[in-house]
Amino acid sequence: MFSLIPLAQASEYQILISKKNHELIVEKAGEVVKKYHIASGKGGKGTKRRQGDSKTPQGTYRIAKFKKSSRFHYFIQLDYPNLIDAWYGYKNKTIDAKDFKRIAAAYKNRETPPQDTELGGFIGIHGLGIQNDEKLTIHQEINWTEGCIALTNEEINDLRKFVDVGTPVIIKE
Repeated sequence: MFSLIPLAQASEYQILISKKNHELIVEKAGEVVKKYHIASGKGGKGTKRRQGDSKTPQGTYRIAKFKKSSRFHYFIQLDYPNLIDAWYGYKNKTIDAKDFKRIAAAYKNRETPPQDTELGGFIGIHGLGIQNDEKLTIHQEINWTEGCIALTNEEINDLRKFVDVGTPVIIKE
């Protein structure tokens, strides 16, 4: 089960993700602390606009929850969708006013946004699950996720040292 911790905690670190460079960078006070190779969404370039598009969202998010995962070893959930995602979803008629208000209320109250809208949800940073040579090769060579950011199991364990609920995560193309 997910832990319910408010998103208000401050963090001394921030995470920068470059989908184009397949890189996750941990920064502290503007200095690079650590770099990891990532795989992202198999949906290609651009930002996530709807559930099932297999794209990794772009924008500024915060770490919302942590969960041990049998499928992915460990899962660090982001507060996707954010207000900008919700605005585009409403503008493009992907979500209705009710869902937009639910997302806005969660943002205002520093809570995890609803994960059950047509924008999708449960976007985060995770490991590989059961690791073998084939999975590691795929991870190094292609973007294979449904929209999340993937690291090896060892890397997700290492990343956990630097992040807390509330840590900013900036995702760029």
